[in-house]
Parts: sequence; structure tokens; C-alpha cells
Amino acid sequence: MSKQDGRNRLVSDRPVDDLTATVLHVDMDAFFASVELLDRPDLRGLPVIVGHDSDRSVVTAATYEARRYGVNSAMPMAVAKRRCPNAIIVEPHFEKYTAKSAAVMRVFGSFTPRVEKLGIDEAFLDVAGALRLSGTPWEIGRAIRAAVLAETGLHCSVGAASTKFVAKLASSRAKPDGLLVVPAEHTVAFLHPQPVSALWGVGGTTQEKLERRGIRTVGDLAHTPLPSLVAALGPAGGQRLHDLSWGRDPRVVDTGVSEKSIGHETTFGHDLTERDDVARELLRLADKVAVRLRRADVQARTVALKVRYTDFSTLTRSRTLAEPTDVAKRLHHEAVELYDVLHRPGNRIRLIGVRGENLVPAAASNALWDDDAPWRDTETTVDAVAARFGAGVLRPASLVRGTPEQRPPHARQDPA
Repeated sequence: MSKQDGRNRLVSDRPVDDLTATVLHVDMDAFFASVELLDRPDLRGLPVIVGHDSDRSVVTAATYEARRYGVNSAMPMAVAKRRCPNAIIVEPHFEKYTAKSAAVMRVFGSFTPRVEKLGIDEAFLDVAGALRLSGTPWEIGRAIRAAVLAETGLHCSVGAASTKFVAKLASSRAKPDGLLVVPAEHTVAFLHPQPVSALWGVGGTTQEKLERRGIRTVGDLAHTPLPSLVAALGPAGGQRLHDLSWGRDPRVVDTGVSEKSIGHETTFGHDLTERDDVARELLRLADKVAVRLRRADVQARTVALKVRYTDFSTLTRSRTLAEPTDVAKRLHHEAVELYDVLHRPGNRIRLIGVRGENLVPAAASNALWDDDAPWRDTETTVDAVAARFGAGVLRPASLVRGTPEQRPPHARQDPA
């Protein structure tokens, strides 16, 4: 869920006669919350939080009215309620979101076959082949928004640009319910006034490093000598941010999403109830999945979590990554975050599984940068040691305690 609350909104209200902005990023507005409001129209215009009403829970989604109080997804529910004490909390219904997502993706496919689904509520579209029949990117963007609304009753925002990065940034600036077109010749003028945090890969720590050097906007970074950026962020980090600051993004809309997946799951001999125990098992499973991904020379765009409780009810959740990965640390981090959304005190877990989905060839991931590179180097070193001396010679420290030989035996451990 975007943290955009609409106060920084920028849209193309008038027709834009441009044919260069053929990459569209379409993002549903407050998707989970908006789906819930379809059945609760009486809550429109009010601060609504989607999630379980428990201080141990986390926010799944929030309306723009709630976001203006500083409420964001993945925030502890206790914090969200303190920030927005008048919020109305509604329970999530993931089956509704899945059905609406399928309808939205069908709309996208009616405009162009070149659709790269990023998650349940967003996608990149390449509309270069649709210009002759459907008009300019501005006209196509308006038509997509109207079609999504007519088909689903939901609003979406569209960013159109000549690159994926700028299109995604444009859709964020257009929220909610807007369209922003950035012609190729206006890319630098659009980028440079943005805060440096707008660049992909600039989190809190990187932002602090840059601001200590007086770099507060994308323009500041663009005009910083590359050697200085490399000294501050390393060769890969400095180069990739420098490229982005000038609008350079070589990635294309990738429609070759594979349905194949690699996963592992474990059924326990005794139910797990403690989060730390579950997190440790998720690390074990993520490591197995990562090893198989690297052996197959593929990377996963999506991380999926499967949880089966003692009553045999089963839940699955997934998250699409900004860049594909074959690194256990990344898979584990995402799986734990997915689990934290589901976790309730006292839940008794019988089975848990981790899966890498939407696989792409490792050489074709086409990433501008690789935040996982240091961990990938470590893990490939472990792969080499395992190949020579056997699996288990090296393992994460958190797995040294409580290995399968030391814990009660599992009923089974299956590659999924």
C-alpha cells in the first residue's frame, strides 16, 4: 500500500499530445479498503482501517482519510489507533480482493497484451502497440481508469512515461484517482525537484547518508559527482541512483511471467504457537527455496506463504517484490512480514510453507541494482562449501539452536 495521502497530488487534467510515454503503471487506490467500502458505502469519506482489531495485529490497508493521520500498511494496530483514535476498523476479506484483482487484470488485458502484473493491485502496461487504435497514452490512461471503474466500482491511478521507474513514480504522484503523463523530454524536469527518497532503493538509512552530504532532492543527487556517490554508497548503489536521477531505466515491460514455482513446506510433529519458532522455521524453509532457485538459475518475483492451523484451515498470502530474488535472507524477510499479518496470539500452527513464484531467468532479471548482492555472495559461498563437504556444514546462526536433530521430529518435510 502506498503511503501517498493525496496532499502531494499532481495530474494531467488536460489532454497531453505525446506518444513517447508508452509505459503505464496502473495502481489501484487504497485497494483493500476500497473493496471493503463497496459493501459499506456508509463508511465513504471516513477514516477506515482494514485489519484485525487487536493490538497485536498490523494494518492491512487504510483509506486516504486514515492515511492523513499517519496510518500506513504494516503498522502495528496499536500505533494506528493512537494516531487515528476515531478510525473505523473492518476485518479483511482476502477472497474479495482476489476476485476484484482478477477483474482489474482482465480490463488491463483488453487494452494491451503486454501486461506485467506486479501484485494483486498494480501492473505495468506497454501500450506502444495500442497507439494507432486507442490514441495517445493520455487517452489510453483515461480509458483504462473509466473501464476499471465501470467493471469493478473501484478507482485507480495511472502514471505514463517512457520508463518503468518514472511511470511508477508518476502514478504515485497522481493518487488518488488521477492520471499523470510525463513525456520523455520532460523526464528530468519532473524528476529533479522530487525528494531524494523518491528514488527506488533510497530507504531511511540511505536518505540520512545523502542528506548529511547536502543531497535532499533528486536534482541534488544528479549533479553530485559520481565518485562522491560511489564513495558514499558503494559502486553499485552510487551508479544505480545516478542512473535513476537522470531517468535512465533499461527495463522493459516483462510479460513472460511463469506459473512455475519452487517451494518447501513442513508439517510439525507438534503445533507451533510462538512467533520466534515460526520465524526460525521460515528461515529454514527460505534457505531451502533459495538454494533450489540458485541451482535452477532462476529468481522469484513473488514470495508466497502457506499456513495451516491445527483445525486444518489453511491460509496463503503472497507479495510481489520490486526486483526478483534468489536470496534466502530476502525470502525470509518477506515471509515473516506476511506471517505477521496473519499471526494471532494462541494460534496453533500445524504446517507452514514458503514458495518462490513467478520465476524468471536469473540473467534476465534486468535489475538496475541488487540490494541482495552482499547476501547472495555469502549464500553462494555456502553453496560451494555444501557442494564440497555436504549440506549443513555452514548454516545461519539462528538455525544452530533447535536443529531438526535437537527438536521433536517433524511428521514430514516436503519440497512443494
